[in-house]
Amino acid sequence: MKNTLLAIPACLLISALPVFRKALPTTASASATIQTVPVPATAQTVSTSVPMQNVLTSTEIEKGWKSLFDGATTSGWHSYGQTKAGAEWEVKDGALHLDKSKGGEGDLLTDGTYGNFDLKVEWKITPKGNSGILFHVQEDTVRYPEPYYTGPEMQVLDNDGHSDGKIHKHRAGDLYDLIACSKETVKPVGEWNQAEIYSKDGQLKLFLNGVNVVTTTQWDDSWKTMVAGSKFKQWPDFGTFKRGKIDLQDHNCEVWYRNIKIKEL
Repeated sequence: MKNTLLAIPACLLISALPVFRKALPTTASASATIQTVPVPATAQTVSTSVPMQNVLTSTEIEKGWKSLFDGATTSGWHSYGQTKAGAEWEVKDGALHLDKSKGGEGDLLTDGTYGNFDLKVEWKITPKGNSGILFHVQEDTVRYPEPYYTGPEMQVLDNDGHSDGKIHKHRAGDLYDLIACSKETVKPVGEWNQAEIYSKDGQLKLFLNGVNVVTTTQWDDSWKTMVAGSKFKQWPDFGTFKRGKIDLQDHNCEVWYRNIKIKEL
């Protein structure tokens, strides 16, 4: 999450072909020779030990899941207040990659809007990195100069390397500045984490690496009191919307996102 009170720190910080071993015709002599014969390309089998990335299974499709990222382009996404993805957002090695060396600035948003949904996404961050996954974001740059004026955030962070890691409710998996994780399940920096945001009729659940780390209810009196006691109190419309865009935050730090999928509820 961007800290509007402090300066943002810089964060820029095969397998071999299988073979068959075939004994050549020979006599019963113990000196028979062995020849290595490569398998023809058409006969090779594809390993299933590593799951395919950015591809829905037939079961997921039957259950109503939709992919938000094709693994090759930024189609379906654009930078905040723009019509397409900014230069800093690229697709690299099957992931949406924020590369600040390319210049530009701005969160990356879905073209579509979502109300009740189940969102799953994988992320990894560099040392000292900071980012976030926002939802119910309103794209009105006149009224809301930044996406975090409206959309709650699941924090993405290097807990040990970034200063936010020392702040309660600012660590990876937290509902940023509102609710801390009930249990910290984030993986070491540089490894892929599996995040999930479930939002239905005010019921909000956050999962990190398969563990339900935050559960709360949006828009009721307790929610309003919680927001009033946070940094978001300065933006009166924050957390009030029931439908909006999914947002991947540009916090001037290198970050990757992949396997982004959503099921509308």
